[in-house]
Amino acid sequence: MRKSISKSENHNLIESLTANNFLFQDLDRSLLAKYLTSEQLIAEKLYSSRPVYTAFGNDTSLEYLYAIVKGGPVVVRSTPLDRIIDITYANSCFGMRNLALSFGNVSRTFPSLVEAYKTADVIKISLEAVKAVHQECEIFRQRYGLMFELQEKFQYHLLNCSTYPPQAVAALLRALVYQERELGNQPQTDGIFLFDLPIEIIAKACQLNHRTVEQVLKGMMKVNILKPQKGSHNDLVYVINPEELKAVYGATRDKVSWWPLK
Repeated sequence: MRKSISKSENHNLIESLTANNFLFQDLDRSLLAKYLTSEQLIAEKLYSSRPVYTAFGNDTSLEYLYAIVKGGPVVVRSTPLDRIIDITYANSCFGMRNLALSFGNVSRTFPSLVEAYKTADVIKISLEAVKAVHQECEIFRQRYGLMFELQEKFQYHLLNCSTYPPQAVAALLRALVYQERELGNQPQTDGIFLFDLPIEIIAKACQLNHRTVEQVLKGMMKVNILKPQKGSHNDLVYVINPEELKAVYGATRDKVSWWPLK
């Protein structure tokens, strides 16, 4: 049973979307208020390591688009390898490929588990409301289409993960740098790309073991591609040299000098 929200709470949810979320940022708030009513929005907390839904089930589609307000990331896991094939951070959305709208009508693959890797606060927006805004707002339509493009490009990067560990990790980091830069979420004001990226996520996305991932990250810190982690925040990855990262990403025949790590 959904909890009803007040007009002021609904106003705050719209404010949050227009202030931070890629799809809704700086859109006309009066237009959004017309369609994103209290009946169309649900604020919800997704707890870590719990399934949100199974994507691409037979003859099933979602009733809501999920906008991440804070926390996460939210990941998609394939079967049977349990490989992570998609990563969504705060200020972005997920669920588009399972909504009966735009390219979601023809987006098909095999069932995959969607879960919050870490606890996330989300706003669920009804399909009816998303359709209305999509029809009325050209900027929203363009951004909505770009979200599909970015998902395809993310998975293209993962397809380019080789068996050479530095190149595989670089492929994932390049995918995230490209994705978050296009969404306007990164880099930080100091030019650094900062990701909450636990070693398990890297290992599952690149099909490497944890120890190998740890060694690759140390090597990248040694040659100043990454910045050493601060304090106890062991899951944070600081990319300080994305251009050099690009060179490692292309290292399929010409191996990098710092691997294996000595």
